[in-house]
Amino acid sequence: MGLCRRVFDEMPQRDVVSWTVLIMGYKNSGKYDHALIAFEQMQYVGVVPNRVTMVNALVACASFGALEMGVWIHDFIKRSEWELDVILGTALIDMYGKCGRIEEGLGVFRSMKEKNVFTWNVLIKGLALAKSGEEAVCWFNRMELEGFKADEVTLVGVLCACSHSGLVVTGRRIFGSVIVGKYGFSPSVKHFACMIDLFARAGYLEDAFKFIREMPFEPTKAMWGSLLAGSRARGNLEFSEFAAWKLVKLDPENCAYYVVLSNLYAEMGRWSDVEKVRIMMKERGLKKDLGCSSVELEPREHVYELLLPH
Repeated sequence: MGLCRRVFDEMPQRDVVSWTVLIMGYKNSGKYDHALIAFEQMQYVGVVPNRVTMVNALVACASFGALEMGVWIHDFIKRSEWELDVILGTALIDMYGKCGRIEEGLGVFRSMKEKNVFTWNVLIKGLALAKSGEEAVCWFNRMELEGFKADEVTLVGVLCACSHSGLVVTGRRIFGSVIVGKYGFSPSVKHFACMIDLFARAGYLEDAFKFIREMPFEPTKAMWGSLLAGSRARGNLEFSEFAAWKLVKLDPENCAYYVVLSNLYAEMGRWSDVEKVRIMMKERGLKKDLGCSSVELEPREHVYELLLPH
């Protein structure tokens, strides 16, 4: 992007297309703050954005959490009396959902004349992030009633929503529909991760462990993390120990997992094992610093990881 910016700066004249390409380049390279700075600079020099500019700026807002800028863009769209087409409307809903303002996103959704599966997906994902599980399932059912075919992303969103709201029966039913081929694809590792998280959060630890043991994928750190969090919340020391050791093996440089193990053994009165963990950390050159004093057992980043497209 450095060369791109130099070429842009050397241009004698810059129109809306050149500004939009610059913003798009920053967005595509993950430099969302730079994209928003360029968008503001564009306003300052008096270049009026078009729909493509706004879509790319909204994606940057969504990824950077720039709610204020996103609201400004929405107000601009309303002042300019632009019709909310599928692409622009979907970008707005996604921005509101990722910035924690899903009610505004629902307002945009209701005002759109035309929607596609991507529009429905960002709405359901936004509701999942807002932990509005029952509402997410309601909109998922409505999506199917209106003739839209759910895809893999839709199912990840609705299963995540079930997980955060403890909707075990609903989650089982939806996952079962994926298994029998209702949607035309087999469950992916993300769908299994959602179900393991659902069971672990709700205290169905045996079910979570069974899924991990029997699924056709190698368990991920997120899966063992879900089991660890659920086990710790329910006071199940056996599953907690098992999951913590799996995390140590998957990420041996992360001191937080050793600290969890040490704390578990201390709770169980197994002081010799506490010492073994301490020695292991010393041999591997790990130190218990302030960043390792505890483990965040319900990381919001884990939810984003599941909901991100790949």
